[in-house]
Amino acid sequence: MDFEPWWLIFVPVLFALGWLAARFDIRQMLSETRVLPDSYFRGLNFLLNEEPDRAIDAFVEVAKLDPETTELHFALGSLFRRRGEMERAIRVHQSLLNRADLPTAEREHAQHELAQDFLKAGMLDRAEAGFKSLGDSRYALDALRSLIRIYESEHDWPRAIEAVKTLRGLVDEPVPQLVHYHCEQAQHALSQKPPNTDAVLVALDAADHAANVSAKGHVASKASRVRIAMLRAALARLEGNTKLQRMHLESVLTDEPEFAGLVAEALLESYRQAGESVEALDLLQKQYTQHPSLDLFNIVFRELRAQRGSETAWAFARGALRLHPSLLGLDRLLEAELSAAGGEGDASPSPVPGADLTLLRSLIHKHTQRLDRYACRNCGFQARRYYWQCPGCNAWETYSPRRMEELE
Repeated sequence: MDFEPWWLIFVPVLFALGWLAARFDIRQMLSETRVLPDSYFRGLNFLLNEEPDRAIDAFVEVAKLDPETTELHFALGSLFRRRGEMERAIRVHQSLLNRADLPTAEREHAQHELAQDFLKAGMLDRAEAGFKSLGDSRYALDALRSLIRIYESEHDWPRAIEAVKTLRGLVDEPVPQLVHYHCEQAQHALSQKPPNTDAVLVALDAADHAANVSAKGHVASKASRVRIAMLRAALARLEGNTKLQRMHLESVLTDEPEFAGLVAEALLESYRQAGESVEALDLLQKQYTQHPSLDLFNIVFRELRAQRGSETAWAFARGALRLHPSLLGLDRLLEAELSAAGGEGDASPSPVPGADLTLLRSLIHKHTQRLDRYACRNCGFQARRYYWQCPGCNAWETYSPRRMEELE
C-alpha cells in the first residue's frame, strides 16, 4: 500500500487528543481529591504511624461528613467488632439499615454484619432473628452456620439437628458434629430422673444412622463411634444388662484402642461387680501390653497393687517405665503408693528401700502438672478431663485421648 502525504495530518491530531485526555484525567483526579475531607487523609496518616485509635476517630468524622460512604461504614463496623466495641459496631450497622436508599445487596450485607455484632455481644435472640432473615439472601449459608453455633451454645439440640439437615441439603459436605448432637440428646435423657430409656435408644439409633450415612461416603470418626459405644454401655448398665455393657466397652478396646483409657475404669467396675476382678485385670494388662497409655498404666498398676501386692505392682511399673519412660507415669504410681500407704505424711515402709517417696513425688509432681492434661489440637486449650467439644474454641473432636506428655 502506497504512503499518502496527507496522512501526516493525523499525527498532530492524535497527540492533541492524548494531551486533552491526560489533562481531563488529572483535573478529574484533583477534583475528586479536593472533595475528600481532610479527616480522611489524617486517618490514613494515623494508620501509617500505627495509631489505630486516632485513625478510627478520624474515619468516624469522615463517615459523619459523608453518609454516602457505605464501604467506610462497613469497614468501621467490622473494626469495632474485632476490637470488642460492640455498641459502636451495632450503631454503625443499624445506621446503614435505617437508610431508605440503601441498595438490596448492601442492605443484606448490613443485616449480616449486624447479626454478627449481636452474636459476639451475646445477644443470641436478636442474632438468631437477624440470621433467619437472611435465609433467601447470598449470605444464607453463612447465616445457617451461625444459627448452628447459636443452637449449640444454647444446647438446643433438636433445632441444631434440623439446621444441620438444612445445611446438608444446600451443600454436599459432611457435618461430623451431627452425631454428637444426637449423643447429647441421649446423654440428657440418661441424666433425667428417672432416665428416659426410650429417648436414649431413639437418640443413639439416630446417632448411628448419622454416623453411617454421611455426605460423599465419609465414614464416622473414631471419637463418634467411641462415644456411641460408651453411651450404649451406660444404658445397658442402667438396665442391668452386664453382658451387653461389657460388649460395648470391649468393642472400644478392640476397634479404637487409643481410647481404651476412657472406658477402662467402667469396664473394671463392671467385672468387679460380677466378682471377676481377676479377669478384668488380665484383660487390661494385656491391653496395656499391646497398646500402652498413661491412663491404662495408672489403672493396671493400682489394680495390681490391690490384688497381688505392692511388689508385683512395682515390678510391672519398672518394666513399663523402662519400655515407655514417663515422668507422669512415675508420678501416678508414687501417688498410688503413698495413698495406699495412708497418705503422703505416712511413715510406712517404702517398696524401694531407703527411698523417701514423699519427697520424690513432690519433686516430680511439680514437673508433671502441665503434662497431665488433654489438649485441643485446634486452639491449644488444656483440660484435666477429656471433652468431645473443646470448651475453648467449641470445635468438635479436637482432643486426643492421650495426655500431653504422650504427644510430645
